[in-house]
Amino acid sequence: MSTEHDSTRDETAEAAPTDALALKILVAGGFGVGKTTLVGAVSEIRPLRTEELLSEAGQSVDDTEGVTQKTTTTVAMDFGRITIRSGLSLYLFGTPGQDRFWFLWDELSQGALGAVVLADTRRLEDCFPAVDYFEHRRIPFVVAVNCFAGARSYGEQDVSRALDLDPGTPVVLCDARDRDSGKEVLIRMVEYAGRMHTARLLDSVG
Repeated sequence: MSTEHDSTRDETAEAAPTDALALKILVAGGFGVGKTTLVGAVSEIRPLRTEELLSEAGQSVDDTEGVTQKTTTTVAMDFGRITIRSGLSLYLFGTPGQDRFWFLWDELSQGALGAVVLADTRRLEDCFPAVDYFEHRRIPFVVAVNCFAGARSYGEQDVSRALDLDPGTPVVLCDARDRDSGKEVLIRMVEYAGRMHTARLLDSVG
């Protein structure tokens, strides 16, 4: 027997979009580069964070030079969500930056459309492992230079040469604290990854 509640539920289900698309994006980079900040700035939901206070035991492995004010570290992942437009949402997974947590990267990268590698020009070498990881696994990524106050400014081409990026890999200057700036980074990521995946598909059928 049908009820008014059932009828309303059916109408709601019929009205729900059937072409909604959710894309998985990783946010990676070195320790203290701003991954948690970026995810928190752009997420439309309260971000899931797995931060713990830095301990004396981790002092020998966590290089805090240049980020001496940092008191916490991500030990599993950050998670957030942002709607780019109707029917298109991004699920953001911030990866931990320290070497001892890299075993999580393989799990987090499963099914990812692409990645954002955050870079700090004061510690540019810290993002080399993330760049190498995504290049070797052919996961499209953009490098987002988080412009910290007091840091020497570099152009996009300068950063690209310093990191020896593959031709065409985008480099974007950003402020990880600013929602609009972070959103622009994600749009560039989605556009670039879309072009790369389309080109690979055409090559495979060509």
